[in-house]
Amino acid sequence: MLMRTSVLAFAALVLASSAWAQGHGYTPADIENGGQLYQANCTGCHGPDGDGVPGINLGSGKFRYGTTDDEIVKIILGGRPGTAMPPSSFSEGQAGTIVAYLRSLADSPTTGLTLKGDTRRGRSVFEGKGQCLTCHSVAGIGGRAAPSLTEVGSSRRAIELQRALVEPSAEIRSDSRQVRVVTKQGATVTGRLLNQDTYTLQLQQADGRLTLFDKSNLRDITILKESPMPSYKDKLDAQELADVVAYLRSLRGRP
Repeated sequence: MLMRTSVLAFAALVLASSAWAQGHGYTPADIENGGQLYQANCTGCHGPDGDGVPGINLGSGKFRYGTTDDEIVKIILGGRPGTAMPPSSFSEGQAGTIVAYLRSLADSPTTGLTLKGDTRRGRSVFEGKGQCLTCHSVAGIGGRAAPSLTEVGSSRRAIELQRALVEPSAEIRSDSRQVRVVTKQGATVTGRLLNQDTYTLQLQQADGRLTLFDKSNLRDITILKESPMPSYKDKLDAQELADVVAYLRSLRGRP
């Protein structure tokens, strides 16, 4: 019953976020793009939930120095003189998507977990029953087929981590995107997309091998919609899920 409750909570969150975005003039894509920018550039100080700076909680929907979206955009772009908040190099549009993401946090639960997790037990499940090190690595130990999780706790919210465990294909992040290419010679290669430009594409295959392709030698490039990561919905019980999420949230980089 707890597992079903967690899944229903995720469904409600997705529907609520979509309805909220439409009502405030933002699209789900705006929120997703803003979230990626925030996680890549802002979590070092503000934390994944926006409460990393004492006395400031960006996820509450209330801001110390601004109330309107335009005012918050100006703060993101220009910083706050006399504080640790520096100016940024974001475009006005990018800053606007960050505001969209921050606004969405106030309308989403901070966690879909009904149980408190234990970090030590979570590590045991992560390394043992879950077999997560087969694909992921932590502090250089583990596989290379999937992104490193060494610092995942500093950029991902608890609800996002749980959703990734239960519904891995629901939201595939750019650093986890799987691509299948077919060469003009008929060879098919599938791997995680690492880099690409106008002329080349680089994949990391499941065994860790890096392969660079010349796009002019490719017959087909397909971005896969399904994650290769297995769902733990029926493999871990509610307490084990909570424990793994607690462990992942504790991963904030090498000591």
